[in-house]
Amino acid sequence: MNRPLIFIVEDDTSLQELYTYSLEGDYNCRCFAESTAFFDALELRLPDLILLDIMLPGEDGYKILSRLKSEETTDSLPVIMVSAKDEEIAKVKGLNMGADDYISKPFGVLELTARVKANLRKTVKREVKESKFKDIIVDSSKHQIIVGCNTIQTTRKEYKLLRLLCENAETVQERDVIFSKVWGGDFIGETRTLDIHIKGLRQKLAEARSNAVIQTIRGVGYMLV
Repeated sequence: MNRPLIFIVEDDTSLQELYTYSLEGDYNCRCFAESTAFFDALELRLPDLILLDIMLPGEDGYKILSRLKSEETTDSLPVIMVSAKDEEIAKVKGLNMGADDYISKPFGVLELTARVKANLRKTVKREVKESKFKDIIVDSSKHQIIVGCNTIQTTRKEYKLLRLLCENAETVQERDVIFSKVWGGDFIGETRTLDIHIKGLRQKLAEARSNAVIQTIRGVGYMLV
């Protein structure tokens, strides 16, 4: 059985070692000292739980939490905030922003493992959501795309794009609608970005020998058929 994956955002290397030592027996842990590497890793794979320190270089924990909760693909990830700030206001702020739990430093190993287990149990109870079309299955609970018997690796944007097309299969999705739902309504950039992502998805579906194809509706948008 695969062990749950935990992402730890903490810039103190001694605490990174403590987390890893305390959790590695039951979980796979990856540590990040700042937000850039953390969000880059999220593009490739979503963890089962995030331990997020508040005081960090660059973006602090609150800003990172806000970004997580603003993205559809990450807004349901369980997040435990960790900080030396033990004032009630700091806890309330984190919880009001969407954190699932809060641990104050210094903390004991038993408390840490107990809170991790408790929050992971909550995610097991969540409803499994799947979108299916032909041989494609988009599993929202695991953030996976399965074609036939194979799992294909996608970026977060590719995942959101294929999920949108799969949920609305055989119905054209206009370019403006796709940008709004995948990139957000305030997207500013090259419109060719969408075409590049479509090209990447087409290649991955072809390599997986999928029965479904992404059709271009010239001047309008795209459709999964």
